[in-house]
Amino acid sequence: MSQWDPTARLSYWAFHANRRPAYMRFAYLQLGSDAAAEEAVDAAFDSIMGEWLRMLHMDRLDAYAWTVLKHCLVHRQRRRHPWQQRPEPMDISAFEAALEEAHADRYEVLTDTIRFYSAVSRLAERQRDAVLLRYGLQCTPGEAAAVMGVDEATIRSYLGQAHRRLARLLATSAASSGADASPGADASPGAAASPESAES
Repeated sequence: MSQWDPTARLSYWAFHANRRPAYMRFAYLQLGSDAAAEEAVDAAFDSIMGEWLRMLHMDRLDAYAWTVLKHCLVHRQRRRHPWQQRPEPMDISAFEAALEEAHADRYEVLTDTIRFYSAVSRLAERQRDAVLLRYGLQCTPGEAAAVMGVDEATIRSYLGQAHRRLARLLATSAASSGADASPGADASPGAAASPESAES
């Protein structure tokens, strides 16, 4: 970096300051610990720094940086749990809060949260990222689009696809629970946290 011109240095540090907070929050959702998230994000920015001069000529710089972050998250997760194929979201506080606002009892909150995260883990990667940014981190579609390096219309498309897929998966999960399902089980995290009409 010492040999970069001042414009390149300023642009890198501006990007770092702008994206690091969202990257840290997303990494924490994936890894479940501040230390692991910081290690993964630091590794991502080290890689981005090494490629920065080339990235400045890319049409989709943010999309490339997002891909670098995702690779670092997968690498960090595999070091912790080599048997897992991909990172799974760990911090469920946003979804639990949405359920609690629906006045569900604690058992229903736990059951529905498990069902919801099981369904989210089965989404396509880009759909899952969009859902976690939108509902886990409370990003607007525009903010999620900027972080992922895609158009806002693309994020809305991912969210619409995710809503439909989650509705099918959660309906199947609820049906498979049979007689154990209580009348209040309709207050699923998907229903509480993702108003399909607002995004599709």
